[in-house]
Amino acid sequence: CGTSLVTFSYNGSTVTYGTVLNPTTNRCWLDRNLGASQVATSSTDAAAYGDLFQWGRRSDGHQARSSNTTNIVSTTDTPEHGDFILTEDVSGDWRSPQNSSLWQGVNGINNPCPYGYRIPTTQEFNAELGSWGSDNSGGAFSSPLKLTAGGARTTGDGSIYDLNNVGHYWASTVTFDLLYSNLLFFASNGASVSSNTRAEAHSVRCIKD
Repeated sequence: CGTSLVTFSYNGSTVTYGTVLNPTTNRCWLDRNLGASQVATSSTDAAAYGDLFQWGRRSDGHQARSSNTTNIVSTTDTPEHGDFILTEDVSGDWRSPQNSSLWQGVNGINNPCPYGYRIPTTQEFNAELGSWGSDNSGGAFSSPLKLTAGGARTTGDGSIYDLNNVGHYWASTVTFDLLYSNLLFFASNGASVSSNTRAEAHSVRCIKD
């Protein structure tokens, strides 16, 4: 890890990413966010922001920052379109009924990561956070993963928010009540593992299983 390349099919195209090892946690990750065209050169490197996924969805096109939107909530795990799903449902999910198994492990139904990689757990993100020099966006970028403040996309109207200021990265772990999902959150004044509704869209960084 750190010298190997990973070539895989992503959203209909073949892409090649590098890998990066955090020597403190001894975990191997892809060297950039899904959808990013390069490894980040700064916390606000737009070319390294990548795409924004609704929790549990595959890379079907919805994750593009300018994808079309729809108000029709999906009743299946794999919507037959690439639209970003807006919802005012009390659950805040793009799928009804909810399914908490979509991103669980390398064999998760909609795992968007390449073979052998998956969405990280809350525990794994906490370990990464513990290895940073500072608990903020500066520490996130200075870490081996070079995480960026690529913002997020709201399920209210599909607009982008927190761009250049906050990083939001989905974890595979769901909350105790199975209603929401966890994420790594960092800004200039702090960092923590939090949670959000699943129709909100955040960055994805894949970890080797």
